[in-house]
Amino acid sequence: MTESKQELLRGTLDMLILKVVALGPSHGYAIAQRLQQISKEFFQVHQGSLYPALHRLEDKDWLQAEWKESETGRQAKFYALTSKGRSRMEAEVVNWGRLCDAVGLILRAGEEAQ
Repeated sequence: MTESKQELLRGTLDMLILKVVALGPSHGYAIAQRLQQISKEFFQVHQGSLYPALHRLEDKDWLQAEWKESETGRQAKFYALTSKGRSRMEAEVVNWGRLCDAVGLILRAGEEAQ
């Protein structure tokens, strides 16, 4: 992963995980795969970043986990969004929308004069 991708990931990983889990309960590997798939290969989250983030979100009561059998027949910890996690995700999505709008305004500054 390039440095710029890694920097962006540090600031957004929790929100991205919450958003993917909001689509349905998933185990860690499936969450990483879904992030990669939805982002068209932009985000490639490694275990060393993903699992500490999942544990942090579980500790904050934004995710709840349950051991179940995965599609491969092995036991895996499946994560689901809590109501507290849904509220946090929705707030973060709004904040990111505002941030993107503000960055867009700055990036377009001066274009109308050209």
